[in-house]
Amino acid sequence: MNLKGRDFITLLDYTSEEINYLINLSARLKKEKYDGKPHKHLEGKNIVLLFQKDSTRTRCAFEVGAMDLGMGVTYLGPSGSQMGKKESIKDTARVLGRMYDGLEFRGYLHTDVEQLAEHAGVPVWNGLTDMYHPTQILADFLTVKEEFGKLEGIKFTYVGDARNNMGNSLMIGSAKLGMHFTAVAPRELWPEQTLVEHCQEIAKDTGATINFTEDTMQGTKDVDVIYTDVWVSMGEPKDVWHSRIKQLSDYQVDSAMMNNAQPKAIFMHCLPAFHGDDTDVGMQIANEFHDEYPRVKNGEMEVTDEVIESTQSRVFPEAENRMHTIKAVMLATMSDDYE
Repeated sequence: MNLKGRDFITLLDYTSEEINYLINLSARLKKEKYDGKPHKHLEGKNIVLLFQKDSTRTRCAFEVGAMDLGMGVTYLGPSGSQMGKKESIKDTARVLGRMYDGLEFRGYLHTDVEQLAEHAGVPVWNGLTDMYHPTQILADFLTVKEEFGKLEGIKFTYVGDARNNMGNSLMIGSAKLGMHFTAVAPRELWPEQTLVEHCQEIAKDTGATINFTEDTMQGTKDVDVIYTDVWVSMGEPKDVWHSRIKQLSDYQVDSAMMNNAQPKAIFMHCLPAFHGDDTDVGMQIANEFHDEYPRVKNGEMEVTDEVIESTQSRVFPEAENRMHTIKAVMLATMSDDYE
């Protein structure tokens, strides 16, 4: 399978076979790293990371992955370039595409990464936009496959704001790989109907199912995976917190929800997670909202500390897998001689 020159913008652009190839390649690269086997297949190449939104996992995964592959890396943070300020996205893409062999973008508007891909002339990878987060999904599914030995037929439940980039991307990935996806969320936070219908069409060919419910117990009954994400994304205004907590406080993943799943079920979260008052934001939430919403009294929001620290939690192996899967994406889209 040759993916050289391809962008990685959304899983909608990739076939089921191509996604499985990337997951399997990730596992091979992970084993090579664990075995201490050098794999500098892209030595001499250089990539640039364009970040409008800060991140721990995405930045570190791209930087370490690129260095493992032998590449040089330039990081341009939120104030590190003139893109969108003094220089258009189109012009930025054409400049950077002449200097670098690949370009990663993590930002706000999905149309921005599409513009970069249209004009860069080199592979462009989506590190997160308002609509999709495809590199995270590869890490998530590698983690699930490591746990259960398969993806097809897995019962996967996402709890929380199902219309965000994670809800969208997990639904797409599940449809592509024959998984049984359920979103548990208030109806007003379900994904856009056009995307749902698209995924349902994909599911007809893969055996996947796509379901939605507002009932937390119904949606998590006997499932293999329970997944959640932060309720408020970085960049959203402060006044969103109150409305989102009001909408989602009953959708907090707790031990009762995990006990409702099958006995060997695992918990997943793309991180960062608000599961205590040991962060500035967690403490602020606890102070401001604990009287009105008792569930967040300790700074616990989308998940309790008990769940994230439990033996069912896979959030840290999942975070590590960002590096292995991002490495696979870079290698597959920049080289045609790795089997």
